Amino acid sequence: MNPKPGVSFITLGVDDLERALAFYRDGLGWPSRGIVGTEFETGAVAFFKLQPGLTLALWPRASLARDSGVPLQPRSATEFLLSHNVASLAEVDAFLQQAERAGAVVVKPAGPTFYGGHAGYFQDPDGHLWEVAYNPGYETLG
Repeated sequence: MNPKPGVSFITLGVDDLERALAFYRDGLGWPSRGIVGTEFETGAVAFFKLQPGLTLALWPRASLARDSGVPLQPRSATEFLLSHNVASLAEVDAFLQQAERAGAVVVKPAGPTFYGGHAGYFQDPDGHLWEVAYNPGYETLG
């Protein structure tokens, strides 16, 4: 049997769980119950429901390393990219400004893209790279 392709959780390793929670919940306004699982030695985590069937988890990098058996390694912003697509050029600019007010570093201001859209990039307080994009052809992808 071949499993259906899909992702149900995206887990970001973070250096400071409280700071990361504050950035996403308080700064970006994404709802969360806060930090749960503190009764377990390496279980403290924060969850954010992104859309049906997809959850963002924030988990301390040390806990992730211990649980996976992979040694803790240096952070790298270019290992992967998370993208947040929005419905207009104005929403790209507004979201980047909100992220910056929340503590993100805008590493590339919004501007025209090669595909006819509008996008910019920021890094969250743990250095994770996010693209905020308006792509007029998004619905036709895949």
